[in-house]
Amino acid sequence: MSRTPAQDFLRRATEKSADLVHRNTIQRNIDSYDAAVTRGKSRFADWEAARARCSEIKAEAIEHLDTYLEQFEAKIKERGGHVFWAETAEDARAYVAQLAKNRGVKTVVKVKSMVTEEIHLAGVLEKDGITVWETDLGEYIVQLRKEPPYHIVTPAMHLTRIQIAELFREKIPDEMRGEDPPELVAAARRALRKAFFSAEMGISGANFLVADAGMVAISTNEGNGRLTTSIPRIHVAIAGIEKIIPRLTDLALLWPVLATAGTGQPITTYSTLIGGPRQAGEVDGPEEFHVVLLDNGRSQIFASPEHREILKCIRCGACLNVCPVYRQVGGHAYGTTYQGPIGSVLTPNLRPSDGFSHLSYASSLCSACGTVCPVKIDLPHQLLLNRRDAIARSDNTGNRLAFHLFRWTAMSRRRFAAMGWLSRKALSVAKSLRLTGSVLDPMRPWTKYRTAPAPPGQSFRSWWRSHGQQ
Repeated sequence: MSRTPAQDFLRRATEKSADLVHRNTIQRNIDSYDAAVTRGKSRFADWEAARARCSEIKAEAIEHLDTYLEQFEAKIKERGGHVFWAETAEDARAYVAQLAKNRGVKTVVKVKSMVTEEIHLAGVLEKDGITVWETDLGEYIVQLRKEPPYHIVTPAMHLTRIQIAELFREKIPDEMRGEDPPELVAAARRALRKAFFSAEMGISGANFLVADAGMVAISTNEGNGRLTTSIPRIHVAIAGIEKIIPRLTDLALLWPVLATAGTGQPITTYSTLIGGPRQAGEVDGPEEFHVVLLDNGRSQIFASPEHREILKCIRCGACLNVCPVYRQVGGHAYGTTYQGPIGSVLTPNLRPSDGFSHLSYASSLCSACGTVCPVKIDLPHQLLLNRRDAIARSDNTGNRLAFHLFRWTAMSRRRFAAMGWLSRKALSVAKSLRLTGSVLDPMRPWTKYRTAPAPPGQSFRSWWRSHGQQ
């Protein structure tokens, strides 16, 4: 019998949380990011004011989404670019696949892009006989391992240098010269250099889409973005419609805030603006430039005033790094493109019928994610809204009856006291009969994963009557 996404999550989370080597690797890597981010924030005169302004910029863009997207489209077309509106992931994949087929594309190089992971683009192109190269080092590593990215920003966070060296010895032995980090980077660079100069198509995502300038803004640290978007004769940029921002001047704040929240840098090494194909007199750039504007459920989120603020996300990964659940179970446990708190909020709304409502419970509701979000998305509140929505969609009659019973009990002081007395007696009986933790344990859903608390000798009300005055 096939497992549900919720069952898969519990299985993977149990395995990963018990893997102490894995947990140590993640803790060490995230701790280094935390230290860098703390230093990065100190460069701002007022980090909280920067967060508030970024939130305002993104909120303005989302509230006027149609106007800014149409403005962006018009600017791209003025320069000879093409814009395709993809309602679904299937539409986006079909457009890119047909374009590659029509242009005789055999090799594709890709910049790191979560949205292409979301629509599973690489697999479709490979089925058509096209070789797809991930050019970001972390993405290249997980591609060689045939794994999805582990983290929104750092796809190979879960791997050690030794594991990467072993992988390269197996997959690209001819490029290996040593096992120190600089030598491993050089080995990947040598392998990828050949791909850059043989590819007919380059595919990127977009960190931002600038409406008034008609520009795609891309941030990278390895130079692969510039090579991917300038050397191949065709460049395809795929972006969710929520990536739009109103003005070019907004980048003056959004770019450094994104870099600081994500990696602690003052700004990423390469910040690139692309507005169309190569123009007359320009020495580099693609002959064709295509932008795919992806909906894929985003309009449904936009239509909900309660959930709309989710679309402000700039994919910095800060909420993943601070989340105690993510730090224990890691990215692959979620089974989704977007992990951590933002994934737990975004995925059930992008894919409401795919059984991911359990993700809103993969949280301690500690609110740490809300305090670090650079665009001030109220992630804890969104998690609670998702839980509410999950219950509303649920057909679990037992849960509904239990909540009705609790409501009836809690509305009367006498009923509440009587139920407390009955519960204490039931716990005592279960313990005396050694039912705790067994299949007959009435608290089995709790004690399956936790140690049962000792039954209290008296209620708090009774204790307070005796000791409250003291």
